[in-house]
Formats: sequence, C-alpha cells, structure tokens
Amino acid sequence: MNIHKETNDSKLQRKAVTLGDAQQALLERVHQSGTVKIALADAAGYRLAENIRAREAIPHFRRSGMDGYAIRTADLQQLPVMLEVIEQLPCGTVPTKTVTSGTASRIMTGGMVPDGADAVIMLEMTEEATEAGRPYVKLRKAVPIGANISPIGEEARAQELLLVAGETIGPGQMALLSALGFAEVRVHRKPLVAIVSTGSELLSIDDPLEGAKIRNSNIYMLAAQVRACGAEPLFVEHIADDYTNAENMLYKLLASDVDMVIATGGVSVGDYDIIADFFLLWEGETLFNKIAMRPGSPTSAGVWNNKLFFGLSGNPAACFIGCELLVRPVLLAMQGEHKAADVQAHDAFLAADYNKVNAYPRYVRGIRYFNNGLVYVKQEGMDMSSALVTLKDANCLIVIPPTKTGIKAGTLVTVIPLAAAKL
Repeated sequence: MNIHKETNDSKLQRKAVTLGDAQQALLERVHQSGTVKIALADAAGYRLAENIRAREAIPHFRRSGMDGYAIRTADLQQLPVMLEVIEQLPCGTVPTKTVTSGTASRIMTGGMVPDGADAVIMLEMTEEATEAGRPYVKLRKAVPIGANISPIGEEARAQELLLVAGETIGPGQMALLSALGFAEVRVHRKPLVAIVSTGSELLSIDDPLEGAKIRNSNIYMLAAQVRACGAEPLFVEHIADDYTNAENMLYKLLASDVDMVIATGGVSVGDYDIIADFFLLWEGETLFNKIAMRPGSPTSAGVWNNKLFFGLSGNPAACFIGCELLVRPVLLAMQGEHKAADVQAHDAFLAADYNKVNAYPRYVRGIRYFNNGLVYVKQEGMDMSSALVTLKDANCLIVIPPTKTGIKAGTLVTVIPLAAAKL
C-alpha cells in the first residue's frame, strides 16, 4: 500500500476546531484512573479520592499560645499582684490542679490550659519570686480574658469538612492528615502515560550529533510535564519513519495497561508524518486533527478501546504547548479534578508590544512578574514553534487573540500558568 499517496490529500483537508471544543471533546471521554489506599508517608503528590473531615476538634483542648503562666484575670484587679505557682505544665501534660484565686500554673507553648484559668500571661511580663520557700510569680500588667489561649475547635470543629476529593496532597495537607490520625488515605491512582517519539532524524540523548540529526528531547520534556500533572511517564522505544512498524507499536501500546498514549512528531502534512497517517487509517475514533491555534495546530487526539491517544507536534514549543493545553486537563480529570479545563487563567498587562499578525489565537511562552502591585507578562525569547532554549524560563502562556495589527504594551491579556510554574 502506498500510504503517502492515499493519505496526503486527506491530511490537507482537515477541519480546525476551537481549543475549547477540543478540550471538551477530550474531557467527555475521560475515565478516572481508579483509587487505591496508600500509607500517608507515600501520599505526597497524589490526589485525594475521598473527602476528609476532622475526626476531632482542632485543637481538642484549650491550648496555650505562649510560654508563661495560666491565670485568672479576676486576680489582676489590683496590680502588682503575687500568685502562688501550683503546677508546672510542659507540652503533653494533663493538668492535675485547678487554678483558683491567688494561684497560677507555669505553662509552655502548646500546653493544655488548666481548669479555672481564663488567660495566659506571657513569661516576659512576669517576675519569679519565692515566699516561705514556695514559688510565686509577680505580675505588673493586666491581660484580657482569653489572652493567649486557643479555645477548643478554634481551627476546626469535629466533623468539619477540611479536604475535598480531587485535592492534591501537598505539605499542608500532609500536616493536616497526620494531625488527624490518618495513617492511610485513599487517593486516585497516578495515570500511567506511555510517551513515544517518532522521526528518523532523532538520536538518543547519549549519541554524538551527526549530519542533519538531532537528539530526542521531546520525550524528556513531556515526561516532566506529565509528572507535574501528577501522572507517571513510561518511556517507549523510539519509532522511525516507517508506517508499518509505527502502526504495530502504537496498537501494542494502546492494548497495554497504560492509561494514555502520547506520540510526539509526525502529525503534520508531510510525506513522512506517520502519526497523521495513523489517525486517518486506524480503527479508533479521531476526535480532532487540527486546532485553531498557533503553535501546534496539527495536534490530534482520538480514542481506541476507551483509551485516549494524543499526537503532538515534533516541534518542541508546539509539543510543550499542546501538552499543557490538552493533555494536562485530561490527566487532572483522570485524578478527580472537577474543573480540569479551568487552568487558573488570569489577566496581566503586556509588558512590550507584540507585533506578529495572527489568524488564530496564539499561545506565547511568557514570564509573568509583579511590578508595583500589578501583574505583568513578557514574551520569553523567540516565538517560534521550533524554539527550544526559551522553554526553560517560561512560567506561563500568553494568549494572543487573532489580530491583524498586533497588540500594544499595556494591553490586558489572558495568561495561563504552566503546570510546573514557580510563580
């Protein structure tokens, strides 16, 4: 079969869909990755598969916020005053004595406030004293009722909803889950994503450069992007520009136990764009094979046996952007994110003129930053789909709408933070 001859005309007759329609088509075909119960020690970076409620109030006892003395404010009517110290209360100690008129208990930060006390006075406002061999504390200043005491349930009431299914477990969530006594937690299994590159021009990263060949960088970039979305990448053997071998490899991957397959390269209209050929000839359902966007308009996706397959551009920037805008929402949805297509876009002021004319919306690598309380964004390096070096510093995508005249500095534009952005 002459694959090139039979598919070239079809490649040129693609119908572009909007980015929003492409995202919606993908999200309608998402299957969640399943759930598993794991040890809390291993849970960082996973997404919760269950709501978490407080098992008890936080704090569950009246807690001192200072090193000092637990006292009765009624004893501070006339100052200075001497109070007998009746007990020492380190953290973790349950008081055995009640603070009564004329007495106080020495207490540490985080300690349980004894019955009878209605305030804690900080150590710096006191003087130690002794009378008849017994310990006293001298107070010269008054404090209000409740001073330096966290009441029961100040942070959370018992059974209060604290974490929602789909939320990523980060340092704060780890602290809360451990404080609530969750030794295990149910999470969404991390999707396993097979990543395969195509193109006879590609070398392994440890090969010396030769002739017109280049090293295979896209799969490592995609692996980092996949990890930033909470999924696990699976590196797959490179596919040369041979349709039969590519077809066999892709069907083998789609039939395996991976949750998604991503191919990079070979999606455009050239004679050797074998992924574009595959989408035209395969047994699956093609959702789209062209998007009204730059770069990455040939980005394609489809479904085979309920499994999503992506064809991303071989140009590094176009591949990167296609992953951010299309793969990322799907991976988030697979892990229980209910607003997967909402990538927290916001407005920012364009720092410099953008003069390129666009028939389609353009997604430009940018750097967003703050200046005098306002958010600005500037283009990062060359705006070319083949540009590689500028990817390392970008922390967002600038959305440039279709324009015949360009956009002036100071214009409000939409900015999409990247999954792995530092800002």
